[in-house]
Amino acid sequence: MPEGHSVHRIARQFDRNFIGKTVHASSPQGRFAEGAELLDGREALSVKAVGKQLFLETEGDLWLRVHLGLYGAWDFAGEILLDPTIASANGRMGQTNQRGTDLDEQTPILDAAGENSLASIGAPRRARVHVRMSEQTKGLADEGAEWPPPVVGQVRLRLMTDITAADLRGPTACVLQTPDEMLASVAKLGPDPLVGDAAENEARFVQAVRKRATPIALLLMDQAVVSGIGNVYRAEMLYRARLNPHIRGRDVPEELVRALWHDWDRLLTIGVETGQMMTMDDLDPAQYRAAMASRDDRHWVYHRAGLPCRTCGTEIVLEEIGARKLYWCPRCQG
Repeated sequence: MPEGHSVHRIARQFDRNFIGKTVHASSPQGRFAEGAELLDGREALSVKAVGKQLFLETEGDLWLRVHLGLYGAWDFAGEILLDPTIASANGRMGQTNQRGTDLDEQTPILDAAGENSLASIGAPRRARVHVRMSEQTKGLADEGAEWPPPVVGQVRLRLMTDITAADLRGPTACVLQTPDEMLASVAKLGPDPLVGDAAENEARFVQAVRKRATPIALLLMDQAVVSGIGNVYRAEMLYRARLNPHIRGRDVPEELVRALWHDWDRLLTIGVETGQMMTMDDLDPAQYRAAMASRDDRHWVYHRAGLPCRTCGTEIVLEEIGARKLYWCPRCQG
């Protein structure tokens, strides 16, 4: 399932390529035909991500809300801002990119100035790419590729400007909303470190966790408690905090709840900037490139069931909680 960093990156793509432009909308699949007809020809005014949901504002007080769910993804084509992770995913943004991104020796490592960030790419250069998602034609074509790109697969919604296309496939939700409906949707979501007042967000998270008898592993996945955390970040955050996933929220010391929030803020920011769920710290350049390229070198416990803990050597446990897989070290987190 896409986690919060992916949706924030998608919002950045829309901000740079669609906002301020007239958008042409269609529903090749036909399941969003009426909505596409209402959207067609409107100017895109603003976009924001809150957790795993995207909200695109268009003129006439009409908002598009998209929740990618388990299988949704956006495919971008045309003149788009490109960074290594988008290139490695062939323009696809949304579905968890666990296959990794190979960085060569010349690719800059993320530094304090964010020079390897999505915010910096495309300034001043742009990359014109045409993306094909079928296995036969997958990859980046040259300038002579067909425009607009042919529809591939079940596209719920296609949004286009004169030079950029965005195809939405497989979302859990793709609906139009009034401003009041949009605000109501946002109000149901827990705090997102990248949206709103930092102190207020932290206070909301602490209060939501500390008043509940629910295991902390379930609370971190509850989008009404905190926005954007999915299976990968949940496992890694609990390990980084050396926290037993079964401890009840109200039994977690307040200082540790606050530490969880600050760690989520840090990891989410790294995820947005790098395009990968990088959860290991203090890597040298070679280790960083390996971690960007392979999940096996990127995480402490996620997807490492049966392997020795990187810290203590104890076998990493896999169990199911809330119908989702949970990875943890029974010794470090005991």
